[in-house]
Amino acid sequence: MENNHSDADPGNGEARRRPDRPTRLLLWGAVLLLCFSLPLYQWVRFGLGNDLYSYTLLVPLVSAYLFGSGPTAESVHPRPAFRLFGYLSAGLGVLAACAWLYAGVTGAGLTVQDAAALSMFAFVLSFAGLCGLTLPPAMQSRATFPLGFLIFMVPFPVVLEHGIESLLQHGSAPPAYWLFQLVGTPLLREGLVFNLPGISIQIAPECSGIRSTLVLFMTSILAGHLFLRTAWRRVALTAFVIPLALARNGFRVFTIGQLCVSVGPHMIDSPIHHRGGPIFFALSLIPFFIFVFLLVRADRRASAASPTAS
Repeated sequence: MENNHSDADPGNGEARRRPDRPTRLLLWGAVLLLCFSLPLYQWVRFGLGNDLYSYTLLVPLVSAYLFGSGPTAESVHPRPAFRLFGYLSAGLGVLAACAWLYAGVTGAGLTVQDAAALSMFAFVLSFAGLCGLTLPPAMQSRATFPLGFLIFMVPFPVVLEHGIESLLQHGSAPPAYWLFQLVGTPLLREGLVFNLPGISIQIAPECSGIRSTLVLFMTSILAGHLFLRTAWRRVALTAFVIPLALARNGFRVFTIGQLCVSVGPHMIDSPIHHRGGPIFFALSLIPFFIFVFLLVRADRRASAASPTAS
């Protein structure tokens, strides 16, 4: 009887010795974590000590859940665009990492926040590039959104944070002014300062509502991904967060100012001013979820009507 082992494909032994793509991802992922161990440690410390960016520590868990719960594509054909994305992202990640190292070696004077932003930007890009080059084709489709969501791991640079705060400050003033006008409260507005009977209040950076706006912005992106099928409705939901945030902040300024006029100037130091942010955030969720409901219903109606139309 002939020995069938001689008929075996010699390439099979090489294929068995070569690690498959998920194994390559785990191996290179461990190397990447080791290389970024110091920046990741600094990022964790920064997130734990900063109320605004504490949410960044939860982003990897959310992305991991989205990836693990996503459907696996039946196609085993690689997506050239995904691989190209991997090369570009990895290249940009290396450049960002070199910039972070250069700033650290030369003492460029980066703040702790800016250093965390640059190092995490480099890590996210490098990890996304690694996934783009090593993920098997069946996993590429479901990895796209979780990889994009990882960008929220990156804190804002100080300049960008101040720019967003300024936008929310100045954008909240008109809604507050309109509400005062609507109820007939006499006032004189000078930019961000509202001169009311017996007191003057100013919309400070601390009152911009940037933290709740960021949380609502991330929630809108997640809700659009999970519940909506059409891209333009997802964009509409995310865009809706901006006027909603300005209206919420304006309503908060109006409420505090009206209490100072009606009850007394001491209400400027009341708990509703200093610790009332979650209350106004919860109120803003009402129109947000109503808008989500309307978009989901319209999306389902369009999906149900499309086979008939075709």
